[in-house]
Amino acid sequence: MNVKFRLTVMNFLQFFIWGSWLITIGVYWFQNKNWSGAEFGAIFSTMGISSIFMPALTGIISDRFVNAEKLYGVLHILGAIVLFTLPMVTNPSVFFWVILLNMIFYMPTLSLSITVAYSALKSSNKDVVKDYPPIRIWGTIGFIAALWVVSLTGNEASSNQFYIASAVSLALGLYAFTLPKCPPLASKIATKSFVDALGLKAFTLFKQRKFAVFFFFSMFLGAALQLTNAYGDTFLHDFKNVPAYQDLLAVKYPAVIMSISQISETLFILAIPFFLRKFGIKYVMLFSMIAWVLRFGLFAFADPAGGLWMIILSCIIYGMAFDFFNISGSLFVETQIDETIRGSAQGLFMMMVNGFGALFGSFASGYIIQHFFTNADQSKDWHHIWLTFAAYTLVLAVVFPFVFKYKHNKAEAKAIEAMNH
Repeated sequence: MNVKFRLTVMNFLQFFIWGSWLITIGVYWFQNKNWSGAEFGAIFSTMGISSIFMPALTGIISDRFVNAEKLYGVLHILGAIVLFTLPMVTNPSVFFWVILLNMIFYMPTLSLSITVAYSALKSSNKDVVKDYPPIRIWGTIGFIAALWVVSLTGNEASSNQFYIASAVSLALGLYAFTLPKCPPLASKIATKSFVDALGLKAFTLFKQRKFAVFFFFSMFLGAALQLTNAYGDTFLHDFKNVPAYQDLLAVKYPAVIMSISQISETLFILAIPFFLRKFGIKYVMLFSMIAWVLRFGLFAFADPAGGLWMIILSCIIYGMAFDFFNISGSLFVETQIDETIRGSAQGLFMMMVNGFGALFGSFASGYIIQHFFTNADQSKDWHHIWLTFAAYTLVLAVVFPFVFKYKHNKAEAKAIEAMNH
């Protein structure tokens, strides 16, 4: 079994776990348990809370103490146990703490999977810029496959979705121990300072202007991702309150329409090597920000009837918005840092995107929508909500190229050049 195939299986299972419950947990919450909407809002904050400290912490551990693939496997096995217990919870407050524990185990596996993949590809003399995107695409396919499995088996409101996720998590946890070894390289280096001894060297990257700017923009783009995750499906659902729209396809099956976003991801992942070769990492990141402007801007003027094409185009553009920053961002980290801090640096990237970014986006958008765009009857002014989000990402796109002073270095140029051969 070659390395690429083994990593493909890893990515497929990694996102299959998440796709098994992330989109359908709301249906389980409201239709199966009949719990309140006020408490449900806290469930999605668990991703941000766990991402603030866990990816960076496990990155430090994998850099200094434990093989990344072994740590990756242990976390998935622990996650499998927690997921298996979720259907037994009968109290919404307890459910929050259990799902938080699950995310504490799951979120760091996102950055660890990148560390394992890059290490395995490099050890096999592969080019990460060229070979990783076609592997990562199977993660998105895994997410879509999980949605289809849960939906077609009639388990959207059933606790079986957690059992499915648990079984796959256990399988991936065991499979991880067969992956190529990714040993802690920093443990072989003599520690020169207290910071090195604690494995906190990745945090010193903030002293460098290019990394400080990169990580702060990662947080701001992470907020944009949270906006679309939190409000996209709700936006389409709200059209059912308009008699002229309530029987239209996009209103009756909003999840199907929104899944176009995941399908689009698979296409744009494959396009990343071309764009990196043609424009370089800095401009690929900029294209992502422009795509976010279009994502939100199209929603602002869309409707399920004559404006359905805007909704569909917005979902297609999402693939560029999401992939071009997240994947090119991880490649930027990989090509710019010392390999002895590869795990903690990738964890730091995830912390800014899925941790601080998710929390910032969640709390800020909630406050803004409630105080400025919620009518007396509690309906939402979606037109101005999406325009506000579009303006936010437009500011990021305008400012970014001026403050991110970065030119290709030899490592990046060599990696991108290798795609021509």
